[in-house]
Amino acid sequence: MKRFWLLFSQTVTLLLAVIFVVSTLKPQWLLFAPHSTRQVTLLEAPSSATQQRPAGSLSEAARIASPSVVSINTSKNAKPRRKGDPWFHFFNGDPDDQDLSGLGSGVIVSPQGYILTNNHVVEEADGIEVVLHDGRKATAKVIGVDPDTDLALLKIELDKLPAIVLGNTENLLVGDVVLAIGNPFGVGQTVTSGIVSALGRNHLGINTFENFIQTDAAINPGNSGGALVDVRGHLLGINSAIYSRSGGSMGIGFAIPVSTAKNIMDSLLKDGKVTRGWLGVEPVELSPESAQAFGVVPDGPSGQLPQGVMISGVLQNGPAAKAGLKPGDVITQVSSHQVRNVAELLSQVATLQPGTASTLRILRGNKVLELMVNPGTRPLSPANKPR
Repeated sequence: MKRFWLLFSQTVTLLLAVIFVVSTLKPQWLLFAPHSTRQVTLLEAPSSATQQRPAGSLSEAARIASPSVVSINTSKNAKPRRKGDPWFHFFNGDPDDQDLSGLGSGVIVSPQGYILTNNHVVEEADGIEVVLHDGRKATAKVIGVDPDTDLALLKIELDKLPAIVLGNTENLLVGDVVLAIGNPFGVGQTVTSGIVSALGRNHLGINTFENFIQTDAAINPGNSGGALVDVRGHLLGINSAIYSRSGGSMGIGFAIPVSTAKNIMDSLLKDGKVTRGWLGVEPVELSPESAQAFGVVPDGPSGQLPQGVMISGVLQNGPAAKAGLKPGDVITQVSSHQVRNVAELLSQVATLQPGTASTLRILRGNKVLELMVNPGTRPLSPANKPR
């Protein structure tokens, strides 16, 4: 009995020792552990270094493209007062001595410091300051402008510039996701998303040459000159204009395709200006009334009008007049490229090399004619003269 009691006491002592050790080191192993000492396992999100973005996130495209988009601050010196001139004050009031300022955006397209933006952002500016995404600032020089497409090329002198990758708009489709990056209202760089709403928008009366990408990504004042990019962060266009009745975004914005921007940039780098072909004609859309007035015969048994552009006026001694073009002629082809509207005619003529003979196919009444024309150089707009 004494031996049994000794064995029992030793077992209890050992068991209590084990419980003490376990309750101290691993209290969660004990079912009767008090709530104050029980450890609860929580599921925590991984750190940002290892976390994968959720499906559909556009953060990577924004991260890639944002450093290449800059803010542009412009200043314009106020006109000096004309003291002692009562007639000036009568017609113009008291002038404001304070300098004028403007806001816009731009896109770094070359490590050498070249920046694409809109012409209307820097037009008539006396000073241009570029503010980079990393906070650096620099004074910009205007390399050249092209009001006909509302593009301008600037240059800054800084090192380690994050140039954007130029995208490809040939495979761009309506419905593709895009991002608009810029500095709206001067609040700081902002990224908005949307889709491509339409391609090849023209007849808007914004520029002489129009071939816009339309998007519903929010574009507001200050976004002009900023970047429209794809989901890889590659540049698709330069944001240029919005359709708005209130001054703010209404879901209809327009961007100049990167293909157009690159061609303009190449010309400005080479010559400081853009050289385009010119005929010296006044084109209008072909209508049933104009066709009837000039005796244009409908195309085929369906009675539909032929595709082409009516010439309502020809400049005396201009390239078209010298080639024999007359008012009432309908241009259907320019150098084997068919033209269906005024916008296409302007674009095709602009690509002609001044001084190099080209072929025009026209309808004159019920006759099809081919004329050889020697294009001239399209006159520069006043704002397009080299600086």
